[in-house]
Amino acid sequence: MPGQIIAQPNPPPDPSHLPDSICGYALQLNTNNVLTESELRAIQKFRRAANYIAAAMIFLKDNILLERQLTFDDIKPRLLGHWGTCPGLVLVYAHLNRIIKKTDLDSLLVVGPGNCHGAPAVLASLWLEDSLSPFWEPYTRDRAGLTRLITKFSAPGGFPSHINAETPGSIHEGGELGYALSVAFGAVMDNPHLVVTCVVGDGEAETGPTATAWHGYKYIDPAESGAVLPIVHVNGFKISERTIYGCMDDKELIALFSGYGYMVRIVSDLEHIDLDLAASMEWALAKISRIQHAARSGHPIVKPRWPVLILRTPKGWTCPRMMHGEFIEGSFHSHQVPLPQAKTSQEELQALQGWLQSYGPHELFVTKGGRGVVEGVPAEELLSIIPDKKDKKLGCRKEAYATFHPIRISEWTRLGVQQGSQASCMKVVGTLLRDTIKENPTTFRIFSPDELVSNKLDAVFDVTGRNLQWDVASRAQGGRVIEILSEHTCQGMLQGYTLTGRTALFPSYEAFLGIVHTMMVQYSKFTKMAHETNWRHDVGSVNYLETSTWARQEHNGFSHQNPSFIGSVLNLKPALARVYLPPDANCFLSTVAHCLRAKNYVNLMVGSKQPTPVWLSPEEANKHCIAGASIWKFASIDDGVDPDVVLVGIGVEVTFEVIAAAALLRKMAPALRVRIINVTDLMILGPHGSHPHALSADDFDTLFTKDKNIIINYHSYPIEVKGLIFGRPAVDRITIEGYREEGTTTSPFDMMLCNDTSRYHVAAAAIRAGALFNTKVSTGAHADAAHIMHMAAKDKEYIFTHGTDPEGTFDTPKFD
Repeated sequence: MPGQIIAQPNPPPDPSHLPDSICGYALQLNTNNVLTESELRAIQKFRRAANYIAAAMIFLKDNILLERQLTFDDIKPRLLGHWGTCPGLVLVYAHLNRIIKKTDLDSLLVVGPGNCHGAPAVLASLWLEDSLSPFWEPYTRDRAGLTRLITKFSAPGGFPSHINAETPGSIHEGGELGYALSVAFGAVMDNPHLVVTCVVGDGEAETGPTATAWHGYKYIDPAESGAVLPIVHVNGFKISERTIYGCMDDKELIALFSGYGYMVRIVSDLEHIDLDLAASMEWALAKISRIQHAARSGHPIVKPRWPVLILRTPKGWTCPRMMHGEFIEGSFHSHQVPLPQAKTSQEELQALQGWLQSYGPHELFVTKGGRGVVEGVPAEELLSIIPDKKDKKLGCRKEAYATFHPIRISEWTRLGVQQGSQASCMKVVGTLLRDTIKENPTTFRIFSPDELVSNKLDAVFDVTGRNLQWDVASRAQGGRVIEILSEHTCQGMLQGYTLTGRTALFPSYEAFLGIVHTMMVQYSKFTKMAHETNWRHDVGSVNYLETSTWARQEHNGFSHQNPSFIGSVLNLKPALARVYLPPDANCFLSTVAHCLRAKNYVNLMVGSKQPTPVWLSPEEANKHCIAGASIWKFASIDDGVDPDVVLVGIGVEVTFEVIAAAALLRKMAPALRVRIINVTDLMILGPHGSHPHALSADDFDTLFTKDKNIIINYHSYPIEVKGLIFGRPAVDRITIEGYREEGTTTSPFDMMLCNDTSRYHVAAAAIRAGALFNTKVSTGAHADAAHIMHMAAKDKEYIFTHGTDPEGTFDTPKFD
């Protein structure tokens, strides 16, 4: 698609109709004398060096310091990378280094555009501050290391084109835009010493997740947590069009962010940008310090105006201004590779030579070694702004890779529920979460897009509260619950909190976890690479608790019936993905306790918030969950020995229907020998070797038999189980029923009838399947199955007539 035609580079926004008085809401600063002459020279040299390296990383495979004229042979065969955001990111990085060294600040850098597009800027800066070689030995701060950094970027064996878990200092996976800010807020929670500088690109700022994340500071209690310094990088363009923020004048941006509750500082004096940004950063950190000091001394400021910097710099700043009659610098043409034909066009090659030469690499790097002099080392002056202490460098902060705090989980069996009773899985789990919060007051949080009361997890409020700082009812009380009706913001905060060493839980309505599907996938890519990167330590698992399921949506309709998040997790790298469907409250306690203790996984737990039977004692539940599946002898014929058919329940409500079917079959087809199995760990079903939990072939046959028909009643879409068992022998004997995208606002049992997961459907299928192995059953199989389905029709008729399920439908089945 052709790009936008522009009349001038870095076009200014049209003036708004807002009154000039709006500008009074922004901070005006005197930027004179904020930097010494030596500091200014060092910052400018650091920027030149980092910009040079970043540009060279995109283009060069040889001649990395321009010691001769460039030739086509010096250019990489594939030009990959994004230049447009790099100069602005380098600018921020240089100033962060300087202020960290000056103030001893503890800081992380989270980069939205960089994680997607600005890897060369971040990697170049990491190399300059010597934060690559401690983690990746070949990337030494000398000619050899610089050569590898430049020539192997976006090439096999080198760093990829975006920031990922292999990048020191990173806690945010690149790719999908919108999550940097919420990740930053999660990282500072319960880290009172930490300031996370978060660069939000003006392209990323157009995303819905970012729009909500601006409210994240309203959940930051400055007495217990650190702070986020957001820097909105407005360079005006996306890949082929101007950005929304780029078309907004200063008054509109000031009005927008003042409305969010921020104190705005516009940084846009290009001729004196280093003075402007240095003064602005010093002001912002001083502002943060004042807010925190007030809160920590017992006099919190109500609704403090946290600082935000709006940084205006041209897209692709310092690259060639024009090429082939098109503006490059200050336009979308610099977004990716400004000179895409440099490998074959002499004109573009010469432009590249002039561009790289403009940074003066011979002034920035030692090009000839000698006694005591190492080739390729950066000039001493530009290194003077880099922190002296290794652990203060942005790439060496332990919060980003080595601060996991395992949490204490109390013995869950003492919270167990009496076998044979009925209990809400969520209400019982709430008691375990209550105790977990009490025992881990600074290392465990709950991020919830739905009210915990609605999901019946409200036992946690016996010991804690919510943490909305703008609400007088929850301000400054140390609440461990973040409730915000944005799944994206919850996910981002969860990621930031988890990757900086803590543990969290994300409970949600089942239907709406899918909103963060791609965020979860991006996060799993980060954890996969982290798991394969030997210097990254363990982190807690990301734990999803999925409830308010399709099977029991009494007051909601079809829109609230969607179990598809299970399939999203099943598609992840098997070694790091877990899906559990505990069948009762005791099994759920065991599962939650396990998941909160687990490390490095994406855990999904699915269950009901409505009262359901407690099938197993705590001891039996523990044994069942360790196995992942077991024969339920109490509901089987002769303990499940020598069955004619195997019935399997996977999920709370559908397992109830399997048990109800077993009771029905004892009356309708007493000669049928039935084995009842519950599966709580979905991953056991796959062929041996497909997942760490997958059963061996012998164990699978021992549990499910070698040759008998298997009827599976599954909570979610049948195709998910079909995909799991593909590769097992004789899968044609397996029938799977599950959610069929049939639903409305109706009774619980009607939902079972609509989706062919009712006890009647299970029982009729069992008779037909078992009749193939039992002649005593086969003689009446057709009539018995037909009668059972007639019972289903009569129950449906009753529901439509009376508006409720027949009395006793959900009474616990009895087996005498």
